[in-house]
Amino acid sequence: MLEPYYRINEATGISIHLLADGRVAVSACAVAVKDNRLDITARINRAESLAALAEQLPPKQAVALNLHGRGVLHKQLELVTEIDAGNFSQVLPNANFADFYIQQFISGNQSFVSLIRKLDADKWIEQLKAAGLEPLLLSLGPFPAEPVLPQLNIYDTDLNFDGHAIQRNEQKHWTGYQYRPEATATHPLKLESEAIDERLLLAYANAFQLVLANRLKPIKAGVAQLENALQEKLAAQQLKINGMLILSVFFILLLVNFATLTWLNSANNQLSEQVSQTAQSASDVEAINNQVQKKEALLQTLGWDGDISKSKLADQLASLLPEGVSWNDLTFNPVDAAASQLQKQARFTNRRIRVTGSAPKIVPVNEWVARVKAQHWVKNVQLDSYTYNTELNTGQFTVLIDY
Repeated sequence: MLEPYYRINEATGISIHLLADGRVAVSACAVAVKDNRLDITARINRAESLAALAEQLPPKQAVALNLHGRGVLHKQLELVTEIDAGNFSQVLPNANFADFYIQQFISGNQSFVSLIRKLDADKWIEQLKAAGLEPLLLSLGPFPAEPVLPQLNIYDTDLNFDGHAIQRNEQKHWTGYQYRPEATATHPLKLESEAIDERLLLAYANAFQLVLANRLKPIKAGVAQLENALQEKLAAQQLKINGMLILSVFFILLLVNFATLTWLNSANNQLSEQVSQTAQSASDVEAINNQVQKKEALLQTLGWDGDISKSKLADQLASLLPEGVSWNDLTFNPVDAAASQLQKQARFTNRRIRVTGSAPKIVPVNEWVARVKAQHWVKNVQLDSYTYNTELNTGQFTVLIDY
């Protein structure tokens, strides 16, 4: 996982092998940070020229360039903390320090110094710019592979890949390096669980260095123009992120302000309503109470049972019917004939169900009555009547159920 910080989120590592016959072998590996992970987004192996490779890359792509082969010199020394004009003769006697780009890689008690003439390196840097790319870092030889070696499925101290033969000790410090064309990996290489062609390893390692340039110390040659360009790139990225953070803060403040004003306005409306309700006169309250009482009386007259689902009760009663018993009529809150006649208006028996039906025998009717009695919502059930109709050749019954 990659921790969030100011960084270059997309980069391409380009590895140029300068062959002895004057030809070049160009490889590239593009990476991108997605969901705090580093994903390989493009692999280009052994292009014939830098121009041909550039056509396959997005314009203005940030590039880390690696050069190795003819014209790149490597010197192994006992530990030297810094290479400068004073001790440059230990690396290359009788040479002018100002004519070279110099890279130093320290591993354990060994210093590996790599150098290339500025004229040779600048030629490739200018070609990258002419191709519409943005070179930000230059490295020499296989040494930039060091940060990605822990990701590889290598189990020996020594390592060979794409002509590079590296010797290491038990502490994984480099003790020697030679270029041998026949030196290849003993088994297919993997970056954690993802396979990678050994010829792309240096390209990937340089892209990895560039993406993590603000977190790790890249193994690179000192090229002033590239270092300035890299710092400007990181500064622009930092400015962009800071701008986004500032805008986010202002947006959050606006949301908080809007929410606060909305809440205050709502609270003010509620207080106004409460004041208005408190100011109602006693006569208004009495009128409301009278209306409520009238509506309650009307509901009682109509036999309203609140939120009881009558269809659900009817379904339950029907599901309990034994074979041979059928309904003719089911009435909720039936008319109370005696009370209606006495009060000269329709009166209903509240919370009562009247069921009329037919059954050839009374036994299944009694069985149904017993089943209904067992329901938790039934208060009382009675067989009101059972008469045998000789014309219809069946019995007719009436059952009253209180709930």
